[in-house]
Amino acid sequence: MEKSTPKAVKELLVGHGLRLKKRFGQNFLVDDGILKKIMRTAALDKDTLVIEIGPGLGSLTRYLFAEAAHVLAIEIDDRLVEVLEEAFEDVANFTLLHKDVLQVDLDEEIEKMDKSYGKVVVVANLPYYITTPFIMNSLQKSERIDRYVLMVQLEVARRLTARPSTKDYNALSVFIHHHTEADFRFRVPPEVFIPKPEVGSAVISLTVKDGHKVSRETSRFHDFVKKAFAQRRKTLVNNLHNAYGVDKEKTGDFLEKMGYDRNVRAERIEPDGWVELAEEFFAVNADVPRENKGRR
Repeated sequence: MEKSTPKAVKELLVGHGLRLKKRFGQNFLVDDGILKKIMRTAALDKDTLVIEIGPGLGSLTRYLFAEAAHVLAIEIDDRLVEVLEEAFEDVANFTLLHKDVLQVDLDEEIEKMDKSYGKVVVVANLPYYITTPFIMNSLQKSERIDRYVLMVQLEVARRLTARPSTKDYNALSVFIHHHTEADFRFRVPPEVFIPKPEVGSAVISLTVKDGHKVSRETSRFHDFVKKAFAQRRKTLVNNLHNAYGVDKEKTGDFLEKMGYDRNVRAERIEPDGWVELAEEFFAVNADVPRENKGRR
């Protein structure tokens, strides 16, 4: 399949007797113009290791190994693995893993490549059902990935890249901005996929911030932010009271000392302010439970 067109994709599916599996969220991109825009966003070079999640029929993969040093593709569907092995058996800078990416230690797989690369970039058309689990799992566990260029559901793309005081800004937005420089790149219409999804998509770029490290504190910080956004219409004081049982009046005083209005809502706080807020909160409330047991 030289070009990713509807006709070429259909012929490939029919030729291999393939029927798409809904449980894997399979929608194949059939527009070379979009593929080229993804490549421009990825900005690869011959010193880059690319990790492609869900390569499918290999439409994007062909572009990737043409520009990158090596492509490590991870595919869960055994039928598509056969197609990819047949199509790319003679490609020297292509490695295929037949695994569920949510069960893969990406840093470990990078180490197995037995070569040093200038940068590691994840480029993927992510199945919608694994988007958030994959991104969160990867950011909390990997110290080797430099950048993510991802096609995701439009609604999710807006949340991932949202800024404070907007309707899409939530705990997930804070997590992403804490770890990365997040950029909404362009929208992708449903018409460029087979089968056509019911919702629109978008390509985003997440560049991991310098000094990114994984630690136990990362998990605790994420938990704190999630609790702070638990009920969007409530003030931060109320959400922290419900989560940790802290005194409302004292928490209001604490927020004022931190430079916030005592009735501030979580959606008003800038991403960069959350780390200091969490650290100071636990310093002032050293006896609060670390796990959210919920209040009765």
